[in-house]
Amino acid sequence: MNKIKVLFVCMGNICRSPTAEGVFTALVNERNLQDHFQIDSAGTHAYHVGEAPDLRAQKAARDRGVELKHLRARKVIFGDFEDFDHILVMDDDNHEIVQQACPEHFKHKVKYLLDFAPQLNTREVPDPYYGGGQGFERVLDMIEAASEGFLASVQPARDLK
Repeated sequence: MNKIKVLFVCMGNICRSPTAEGVFTALVNERNLQDHFQIDSAGTHAYHVGEAPDLRAQKAARDRGVELKHLRARKVIFGDFEDFDHILVMDDDNHEIVQQACPEHFKHKVKYLLDFAPQLNTREVPDPYYGGGQGFERVLDMIEAASEGFLASVQPARDLK
């Protein structure tokens, strides 16, 4: 069985994208669909390669039953464009960077995560890094909504039950 390969992308891979990786993994596991997915996250910049997610992101996620401490930041690599079926970015800046690096024949894979949560009326997950704890809670709310929407969009395509 071919797995659905999903890559979440933000700038440093220590706040938004690992949160999305953790939330989506938890959702997939909760629905007993883990055998159908390969889930990862990466950053467009190499600022934090090898580091665990921001402690504030870890705490906010853990408070909702999602564990992030085992994740480690990495940078998007050229092979990701071929390897992943869905490359879900968090904001305009990262969308532009990923689109510029992405070969033309893989550009269709690059989407905004929040396109799967149209009820939020925005495409961008705000970067909570320089704010307080409430920013991480807001990011989690947005990512949870988009994760549900994304899973709903791929389930019929792959007949996942």
